[in-house]
Amino acid sequence: MDDTLGAARAAYYEANHFGADGGDALAWVPVTVLGVTFKIPNTEGRRRAVRFHDVHHVLTGYQTDLRGEAEIGAWELASGCLRWPVAAVLNSFAVGVGLVLSPVRLARAWARGRHTRNLYGEDGIEHLLGRKVSEMQQALGLADTPPRTRLRDVLAVLALGLPMLAVMAAPLFVAIVVIRALVH
Repeated sequence: MDDTLGAARAAYYEANHFGADGGDALAWVPVTVLGVTFKIPNTEGRRRAVRFHDVHHVLTGYQTDLRGEAEIGAWELASGCLRWPVAAVLNSFAVGVGLVLSPVRLARAWARGRHTRNLYGEDGIEHLLGRKVSEMQQALGLADTPPRTRLRDVLAVLALGLPMLAVMAAPLFVAIVVIRALVH
């Protein structure tokens, strides 16, 4: 069955327990990483980016677990989301996590992103919700056979992911240094 994008997005929201609006009305969004839940502010920039991001999940089939978020982050970056600062930052952090959890899947998603388009260039998402999922996948190049992953895809993921890992590890490093200084 080929649902409309709107129906598929509604099913995605329900399957992931995001609420009927995908969490759009929340002031703070819960994020769980390795069993620890924290909240991030649901700014207008984040809301706008997530409207596209969630539809991208529907169109690409990437899941909402850590590996899936890393894949879609790599795909969105490679397919062009840099004009959306919130999307670029969140996706970059996801790539850092993905580099540890599933580097091969990450490189494949990056390669796929280089050969496809995303919806960030659209003026909103609402006008697309009546279109069929398969039609949108075809329009973005997602219906094609995924491209072969090349060395440049691996290098791009490493070039982005390694610095992000360093940024994420910095607070832990500082905590260890402080604790060590206090103990000695």
